[in-house]
Amino acid sequence: MIIRELGLQPYETIWRDMQQFTQQRTEEAPDEIWILEHLPVYTLGLNGKSEHLLNPSDIPVIQSDRGGQVTYHGPGQLVIYTLLDIKRLKLGIRQLVTLLEQAMITTLAQFDITAIAKPEAPGVYVKDNKIGSIGIRIKNNASYHGISLNNNMDLTPFNHINTCGFKGLQVTQLVDLGVTVSTADLAILVVNAINTSLKL
Repeated sequence: MIIRELGLQPYETIWRDMQQFTQQRTEEAPDEIWILEHLPVYTLGLNGKSEHLLNPSDIPVIQSDRGGQVTYHGPGQLVIYTLLDIKRLKLGIRQLVTLLEQAMITTLAQFDITAIAKPEAPGVYVKDNKIGSIGIRIKNNASYHGISLNNNMDLTPFNHINTCGFKGLQVTQLVDLGVTVSTADLAILVVNAINTSLKL
């Protein structure tokens, strides 16, 4: 497993890099995890409906090829992209989603935050407020895209969308739950949880 720390990055650049990596990878290519934060952006998934963009203002909107509806990315939010050969790992898409959700839940538990996953609405929730999102794409038996976990960011842009396609869904973040941790340190915990689940 190769882990890359990419810092603050524009969404589209990283998205295109993930596509290229996935298209060109061979069966022998090691899996990679990319750790980063994004400049402010709204992204629509493959089934994303523009009606869920209520007032995007001057924040760019990008139609992506991940699963899921609309979400927001911005500085202070941990983004982890998992570029995995799921055939080699013997993982199905549902198993992968569950694994990534559980990695976030396990991490939050280390800060005494009780979080849950909802089968009908993928992601991670604390008292019905969404704290972690997930969006995956599978191509050639390999996954790209991944998860985002709200750490210490401006949540205001979420007010201008129906987050993940759900009207009135509220979001939260670690800092609002009384936890102060750097996004880099948070990333270490999440990646360790992912690797433990993958038995790496």
